[in-house]
Amino acid sequence: MATYRELKERAAALNVLIKEARDVEFKAVLEDVRMRVREFGLTPFDVFGSPQDRRRRQSSKRPRYRNPATGVEWSGLGREPLWIKGKNHSDFEIKED
Repeated sequence: MATYRELKERAAALNVLIKEARDVEFKAVLEDVRMRVREFGLTPFDVFGSPQDRRRRQSSKRPRYRNPATGVEWSGLGREPLWIKGKNHSDFEIKED
């Protein structure tokens, strides 16, 4: 059985090999990506979308439920508030006028 120190030395040596292999593969992948960007005329928008698209996905959802006793609202996303937990959600739905 190897000692702790021997295992740590092996791990350090493996980490060096991992970094070297990643660097070699990274260069090849980066060159391939650059070639395809030139070939297809891709723009940053094509690849990543716009910052507005990312913000839109993170926008908050309008409330769907309201506690009649306190007026506190909940969108239905995330952890259930204690005032609705284990109860029929339809009793707390906000009705559209």
